[in-house]
Amino acid sequence: MAEIPKQKFREIVFQLIYSLDFNELEDSNQLFSILDKCHVSKKNMLAARERADQLKVHQIEIDELIAKFSPEYDFSRISEVEKNILRLGTFEMMYDTAIPPKVAITEAVRLSRKYGSPEGGNFVNAILDALLHQGT
Repeated sequence: MAEIPKQKFREIVFQLIYSLDFNELEDSNQLFSILDKCHVSKKNMLAARERADQLKVHQIEIDELIAKFSPEYDFSRISEVEKNILRLGTFEMMYDTAIPPKVAITEAVRLSRKYGSPEGGNFVNAILDALLHQGT
């Protein structure tokens, strides 16, 4: 079974964690609906779901870090799109040593520009850059 590009995998993980904000993906019909829309194999979708589950384990800590590095913008006011992109970027920076932090930031900005608001990319970049340079 062919590997999918890392950017596409990241987008699928983002779509999963975004979906989890609204409902649990326990219904296999929902999971397969995302699988069909993304045109990926079941194996790749299950790997993306595993990644999303790993992120969810650390979500409270990740959300606290996002809030810490966004003092001028209350966490509850961050759009769900940017919030989940920030979660994924923070997860990659903190828990995935295979991804260089600057790549995680660049990819988060790319996702934000694709799925978020026009100014979202700058916001995501600022938060993740502050996390990178100031540490925890």
